[in-house]
Amino acid sequence: MVQDAGADWIHVDVMDGHFVPNLTIGWPVVQAIRKTTNLPLDCHLMIQNPDLYLENFAEAGADYITVHEEACPHLERTLSHIRKLGKKAGVALNPHTSQDTLHYVSHVLDLVLVMSVNPGFGGQNFIEAVIPKISKLKAMFAANGRDDILISVDGGINNQTAAKVLAQGADVLVAGKTIYGAADPAQAIRELKAQAQAVTH
Repeated sequence: MVQDAGADWIHVDVMDGHFVPNLTIGWPVVQAIRKTTNLPLDCHLMIQNPDLYLENFAEAGADYITVHEEACPHLERTLSHIRKLGKKAGVALNPHTSQDTLHYVSHVLDLVLVMSVNPGFGGQNFIEAVIPKISKLKAMFAANGRDDILISVDGGINNQTAAKVLAQGADVLVAGKTIYGAADPAQAIRELKAQAQAVTH
């Protein structure tokens, strides 16, 4: 349904019940999703020790593998490994996490996932304080000659919050409840895409 409605990616939340207080799906489900769609799969690993599972998600069909900065003591090594597996490397930043740490890994980075809620549960309220982080990331990457790094925002995204983050330079909107909880999910996707297209034109 979301593919037919014009979604560009499928964002897959992977939670282990340790890094975040919720337990969801693992790579076997990613493998099953891969068989149903040709859309890029953006796998967001909200897990401890993600290095142990990078090959599993790569083999399951992930296109983007996003890890949390807080879960990776050797972040540059982790991102380099993801790229060596032939995948796009992403880093998620919790609401309290500074963007400055990414200055040192931008050479091996393809995507930043700005969390606008605390990770672990859907349906949370958008945290307005994270909005300036988007433009700061944009400026930092441009200064590093890496303005090709995508900035994605995840958490509490709806038509109102989407407008705010797009205005700051967000490239990707991750929406769960706004789409899957809507009376007409296809229309919800179209509305979000229309906002993004209005900003880029």
